[in-house]
Amino acid sequence: MDAVLRIFRGDAQGGQFQDYTVPLHEGMVVLDAIHHVQAHAASDLACRWNCKAGRCGSCSAEVDGKPKLMCMTRMDEFQPSEPITVAPLKAFPVIKDLVCDVSWNYEVNKRIPPFHPKPPEPDGTWRMQQEDIDRVQEFRKCIECFLCQDVCHVLRDHEKKDSFAGPRFFVRVASLEMHPLDVASRTAYLEEQGGIGLCNITKCCTEVCPESIRITDNAIIPLKERVVDDFYDPVRLAWRWLTRRDRAP
Repeated sequence: MDAVLRIFRGDAQGGQFQDYTVPLHEGMVVLDAIHHVQAHAASDLACRWNCKAGRCGSCSAEVDGKPKLMCMTRMDEFQPSEPITVAPLKAFPVIKDLVCDVSWNYEVNKRIPPFHPKPPEPDGTWRMQQEDIDRVQEFRKCIECFLCQDVCHVLRDHEKKDSFAGPRFFVRVASLEMHPLDVASRTAYLEEQGGIGLCNITKCCTEVCPESIRITDNAIIPLKERVVDDFYDPVRLAWRWLTRRDRAP
């Protein structure tokens, strides 16, 4: 039995979809089909991949309109009678075919205030509770496939890259903010540069995460709460006004 892959061919100036017929085999994934096309029909087809095991995040693409890792998307998920559309991530500029320029993400990462640990105990060590470690361990599963960035409507449809960090980097901020040893505050970054207020918690980022990180519930919502506490809580605002106002000598 054969399948038809409808693959985007083009670059930043434009392009079109072309159909390729691929024989189906048991256990085959979309990346296998792409490799078959490269080997037998289009040796110049550009596609990123590395581990083929869902660990590197390189082979991100939009398969039938949904952001997925091609190496983790089985061909038997689709009806063989219908073409399977494979396109580059919409939220980022196309370089060639299925390869996008995702360098913007690394620039965002540089702007996040880094880890700032509290001073060690008198014996020179730090002590943490296991439950505190478990809380941030989930965030470290991120493989930076940027599927969550691609599906986020703020980046995908409204192109707010100049004022919005995106779900991947809210996950990173959460891993720092909730670290039991970190003492820095990143709420000003989230409010003024990260643009966390633009997120309307549709949970689309959580739905596409291949590592099943609960991005919205465990990272974004708690960060929103911290921002509200620091910038919009009326009691705290009043206290700031009282403690910062000028006093007569």
